[in-house]
Amino acid sequence: MGEISFMPGQLIDRGGFVPETRRPRVGLPSLFTSFKSASFVLAIIALAFAAGCDKGKTAEAARPEVEVVEVTQKDVPITSQWVATLTGKVNAQIRAQVAGYLMQQIYSNGAYVRKGTPLFQLDPRTFQASLDQAKGVLQQANGDLARAQAQQGKTQLDVARYTPLAQQGAISKQELDDAIQNNLSALAQVESAKASVASAQAALETAKLNLGFSTIVAPIDGVAGIANAQVGDFISPQSTNPLTTISTINPILANFTPSEQEYLKAMRNIETAGETERQALGRLNWQLVLTDGSVYPLNGKFYALDRQVDISTGSILLQVEFPNSNNLLRPGGFGNIRTIGRIAQGALLVPQRAVTDVQGKYLIAVVGNDNKVSIRPVIVGEKVGDMWIIAEGLKPGDRVVAEGTTKVSDGIHVNPKPYSPGTTTSANFSATN
Repeated sequence: MGEISFMPGQLIDRGGFVPETRRPRVGLPSLFTSFKSASFVLAIIALAFAAGCDKGKTAEAARPEVEVVEVTQKDVPITSQWVATLTGKVNAQIRAQVAGYLMQQIYSNGAYVRKGTPLFQLDPRTFQASLDQAKGVLQQANGDLARAQAQQGKTQLDVARYTPLAQQGAISKQELDDAIQNNLSALAQVESAKASVASAQAALETAKLNLGFSTIVAPIDGVAGIANAQVGDFISPQSTNPLTTISTINPILANFTPSEQEYLKAMRNIETAGETERQALGRLNWQLVLTDGSVYPLNGKFYALDRQVDISTGSILLQVEFPNSNNLLRPGGFGNIRTIGRIAQGALLVPQRAVTDVQGKYLIAVVGNDNKVSIRPVIVGEKVGDMWIIAEGLKPGDRVVAEGTTKVSDGIHVNPKPYSPGTTTSANFSATN
């Protein structure tokens, strides 16, 4: 406060007031001090306001920036996919049926061969000799049969001649009995000779077969593999490896093994639809994705379902056949086979990168209208392309974090931006209880 000065001799009246003519005068130093105090207060107020504004701007800037996308709802075709191996519809292992030395490979490795085409030639000389011997044995057996029949004819005449003589008493009954026994013995010789002829005939047929087996021919139409035997090798039916393999590859089969759970689910859906197994699987369109990523241009059709579940893998074998007129597909090849099994009506879809698997539990960061993050557990369904069907936990229109999930946790506020597919961000985030 400023000083109050009194002139000598000034008095204060009884009311405590100083007459105007006698009031003290405020000095100039006190007036300047009052102005300075007011300016200081105004400066403090201005600084406090500015600090509040800066604090609001800092809090806004501290919010992590994330990319969000709305949950969409639409009908989605559900595609199932499995790893498949290719195999010939028929795979014939070519083995020798007789033993012998390999003299010639007749076919070209990897060539397409017709049924009956000669493939290999074994040394035929041993088999030709056996055939000639069998022919001689047969001729001898036929000669023995002719002699036995002639002898039996004579004994039959003796019986016919002795019978009336014995009745007349011209010869003894003993002589007739001997003639009858001789005839029976001759008949037995005839039958034995016939058996020898039959045996010789069988030996001859066997010799012919063995000679024919010395030339190994293709049992089916198909592509013949590279030979496993070389000229000069001794070949026998007991050889470990086949000489080669011929495969029928048009059409070719794709083998794959759905799990037992997939099989049971499919069978229940088929039963509900009132269809048979073959009807339901037969109406599906099957596509084959090759190992280079290309899709085989021709669709396949259901061929067979195995009779049993493999107890070691818990899966069941299913076969689909594909046309293969240009022989592009070969046995032993790999690919992915897929088909649209059903249509999911009104499915909720989010990008797969928005879903995080935390120890078997699936979580999604949902951004509310106030830009506050809520971490929700969800139940997921099938994957469709780069999207994931959400069975439970979300509703249409929910905004979920698709990029920047490493920046968020439950309860924080974020600065959401529209999701731009193609950016790469880790799909993990921390959830707080």
